[in-house]
Amino acid sequence: MSSLPAGWYKDPADTSTQRYWDGEGWLGKAIPADAVPPDGPPAVEAEPQVPASPAPAPQQPQPQQFGAPPPGYPAQPTAPPAYGPPPGWGPQPGWGPPPQPGAQTPPPGWQQPPPPPGWQPHPGQPGQPMHAYMYPMPQAMPHGLPLAGLGRRLTARLIDIAVVMALNVVVNGWFIYQYFQDFAPIFQEYMRQVAAGNQNVTVEPTPRMQTLSVAILTVATLLWLLYEAPATGTRGQTLGKRAMGIKVLPVEGTTPLGFGRAFTRWARLGMWTLFWWCGVGLIVQFLASLSPVFDPRLRQAWHDKAAATVVVALPPGAHPTVEAAPRGDLTGGPK
Repeated sequence: MSSLPAGWYKDPADTSTQRYWDGEGWLGKAIPADAVPPDGPPAVEAEPQVPASPAPAPQQPQPQQFGAPPPGYPAQPTAPPAYGPPPGWGPQPGWGPPPQPGAQTPPPGWQQPPPPPGWQPHPGQPGQPMHAYMYPMPQAMPHGLPLAGLGRRLTARLIDIAVVMALNVVVNGWFIYQYFQDFAPIFQEYMRQVAAGNQNVTVEPTPRMQTLSVAILTVATLLWLLYEAPATGTRGQTLGKRAMGIKVLPVEGTTPLGFGRAFTRWARLGMWTLFWWCGVGLIVQFLASLSPVFDPRLRQAWHDKAAATVVVALPPGAHPTVEAAPRGDLTGGPK
């Protein structure tokens, strides 16, 4: 769930407008960015009412004709005979409405032209486009800046991983050395048993190894937190993001995130380091790194959605062209 409170904010997809954010998604229609929004969420538009058709006028009863057929008149059947086409009747070749004057028929071999690129049928209405336009929607430009490419984001993350690993070598190196001091004899005994043909070899870690593994994972998690969260909260950039020219910004403005939102963004990815011992942490972190692929509109990863942030590219000398909405001027906005 997003930590951004409900209120009126600039629409990241169209920064010339503003929309209401209810904490989970955008509501209502967009209004101009310089317009004064209403208090609270936008009103729900009532469906137009179809005027009731006038009631039909009552029909006057027709006077009944009384009488009898003349003498000798044959008796009539009580019900009319059923009418229908004769047996074997059906459409004949060439049957149909006559051609209109001046109408052109397609030449032999003519085929329907293919739809334009990006056009897809609506799931519920076959043959209808998914949106009002038959062409792809334009790319979003949050705060006047293009979205960061997936390749640059991946490269920046790999640089940050290398920096954190270097910090672990310096700070966590003693714990790792002590762990391998206990692990080496166990591994040597295991290899000796395998070479002797013993198939039922069991390896039991020492209590000291278990304590050291907890300490190593805890220190590694704290080092990652202290490296990424303060830098993202103040500047929106770590060393990897600065090297690749990308930056983390809030969806509602260009002000710094602050440590709280930066910690929320980091925790959805970094806290899973504590679960590396069972393999679950690595799987979740791998999927979270691939999650921007599943959001083609704003390329938000799971941790971006949790903190309501976007990652933009910074061309040389470029600055955001759209300022954030005033925090205290909009009714219903965050205070």
